[in-house]
Amino acid sequence: MSAPRPTRAGLWTPSRRLVLSGGLTGLGAMALSACGGDEGNTVSGRARGEGDSNYISGDGTVEELDAGERRQPVTLVGKTLEGKDFRLEDADEKVVLLNTWGSWCPPCIKEMPVLQDFWQEYEERDVLLLGLVQRDSAETAKAFVASRKVTYPNLADDGGATLRGLQGAASATPTTLVLDAQRRIAARVSGPVEASTLRSLVDRVLGEDG
Repeated sequence: MSAPRPTRAGLWTPSRRLVLSGGLTGLGAMALSACGGDEGNTVSGRARGEGDSNYISGDGTVEELDAGERRQPVTLVGKTLEGKDFRLEDADEKVVLLNTWGSWCPPCIKEMPVLQDFWQEYEERDVLLLGLVQRDSAETAKAFVASRKVTYPNLADDGGATLRGLQGAASATPTTLVLDAQRRIAARVSGPVEASTLRSLVDRVLGEDG
C-alpha cells in the first residue's frame, strides 16, 4: 500500500479511488460515472460548460482510506432542524455518515429513499446517519424531509460553517462521508450513493477494531 499523498492545511486527500456499483469491483480505479442522469452538473460536465450554474454534483466517485492512512478527526457542531444542539464529538455511534444535500439538488432528492432505507436497516447497528442541509432554511428543510418521510436527523444550514470542519472533503452536492470510531474520514462518495455501496463501506468500517 503506498503512502498517502501530502496535503495542505490538513485537507483530506485520498490515496486511492475505487468503483462501487453493486459492490466492490476493484481498488485503484477512478470512477467517473454519471450522477443520477444529471451529467451536466457533475464536475466534468461543468468543465465542459454544461449544466446548471447553481450547483455542482459529484461524478459518483467513491474513495476509501485504510485505517493507517486516515488523517485527523473532523469537527462538526450545529443545530438540528428541531433546534437542538449537536456536537459530533458527543456521538456514541461507532460509524457516522454525513450527507450533504439540498431540496434544490435533483441527485440529492433521488438518493433520499436509499438513505432512508439504509437508516431503517442500520439505525440499531451502532451507526448514525446525519444529513447536512445546504442553502435551505430550517423551515423549508423540515417540511421537505417530512414530505419525503425521512426520519434520520439533519443539521440546519448555517451558512457553510458545518462544512469548514470537514477538511475540504464535501465540495460537491451531494457528498456522503463515512467516519470511523475516531471520527476520521474513512470513505467518501461524491455524488448520489447506491445502497450496495453504502452497505459495503459501512460494513467495512464497522468490522474494524477500535
